[in-house]
Amino acid sequence: MNFIRSNIKWIMLAGGVLTCTMALAIVAPQLALQRTFGATLEGPLAEVVVRSWGMLVTLVGAMLIYAAYRPVHRPLVLLVAAVSKAALLLLIAGPGREFAATAAPVIVADGLMVVLFIVYLLSIKAGHHDAPSRSL
Repeated sequence: MNFIRSNIKWIMLAGGVLTCTMALAIVAPQLALQRTFGATLEGPLAEVVVRSWGMLVTLVGAMLIYAAYRPVHRPLVLLVAAVSKAALLLLIAGPGREFAATAAPVIVADGLMVVLFIVYLLSIKAGHHDAPSRSL
């Protein structure tokens, strides 16, 4: 736990950069789907939904990078990122099970980030780390 607390900035930066790679879905949605899940979706609605998903994922990555340098924002950003990534993992484990083999790198990376982010959040909640000040 001490390793995570003392290196959270670097963990967030690495996780943010990795998460921002989904910007590919904004510019090349079919390519992003193929590389991530081994499948594509067809039609104009698919283009809109996948581009929007790519933008949201990229924004989570950008928030991780931002909050790495702004400790006061870390708890909220880490919570949002952990919940978002955990939701994707649950969807792949359930209805998206057929895509798990192709999505293995995402499963490993996002799974690791979820664990690291939750451990950090629990450590600051338990008072094992100086929580960022909440002054306005």
